[in-house]
Amino acid sequence: MDLSSINPILLIAAMIAAATPILLAAIGELVVERAGVLNLGVEGMMITGAVCGFIIAVNTGSPTVGFIAAAVGGAVLSLLFAFLTQVALANQVASGLALTLFGLGLSSLMGQSYVGIKPPRADPTPLGPLADIPVIGPILFGHDMMVYIGLGIVAATWAVLKFTRAGLVLRAVGENHDAAHALGYKVKRIRTLAILFGGACAGLGGAYISLIRVPQWTEGMTAGVGWIALALVVFASWKPWRVLLGAYLFGGITQLQLNLQGAGVAIPVEYLAMSPYVVTIIVLVILSADKSRAPGSLGRTFHASG
Repeated sequence: MDLSSINPILLIAAMIAAATPILLAAIGELVVERAGVLNLGVEGMMITGAVCGFIIAVNTGSPTVGFIAAAVGGAVLSLLFAFLTQVALANQVASGLALTLFGLGLSSLMGQSYVGIKPPRADPTPLGPLADIPVIGPILFGHDMMVYIGLGIVAATWAVLKFTRAGLVLRAVGENHDAAHALGYKVKRIRTLAILFGGACAGLGGAYISLIRVPQWTEGMTAGVGWIALALVVFASWKPWRVLLGAYLFGGITQLQLNLQGAGVAIPVEYLAMSPYVVTIIVLVILSADKSRAPGSLGRTFHASG
């Protein structure tokens, strides 16, 4: 065992990067649930975004175009969920589970011929002299653009939900869709837009895994991150900044256990591998002890009454 081989600065920087996929997926799902919709298809949308982004990035040579394609892929798959739940009025839980199974199968089919291929490299975003600041520079200013985009999405989501009329309307729809409908708001349209946003964010999170975290395509490579994102939204009490903290906690423990494995720590690999899930759940359960209430209409099907 050689803990001196772990560089704390590089470890913290890697923790931030490791948190990005779950952060993107969770913040998208938070918006969906604040609109009153429970979409259990996050895993399916993530893996679809992962394969779409990978295929397009490989064929165009541009990771940026790949990320755009991933967002579109996730949004298109979420559109199927929106049709089932908002138009056909299907059960949200059953539709979300079906979406995950469909996404896993579709991605496996699409990615068959891309196994073993390396995608174009996504270079870190140059932030000039900021990246040269001792300690802080490598930790905060040496990442790729998607890390900063993820943080920007969290900040924008918080600001929109808290300070804008659009955020107020979204929250009203999620709290009581019948009252919102009575006031003249287009409940189904608002929920569909929220679902599309959640799908796009999940697609970006999936593409981050296939293009940056693990730059290759492997069947089922999201490995349950979508389910952790779903749990994270609930335990974070539907608050964006708690989602941010939870994502960094999960990403941090994930990266730490990888480093501990590399250092030869005398703990069975299986226990280290399960530690991110266990620690994240325990801490988030503690954080959610304030009994914050879920959106009142969460998971309920809206039937227009005229």
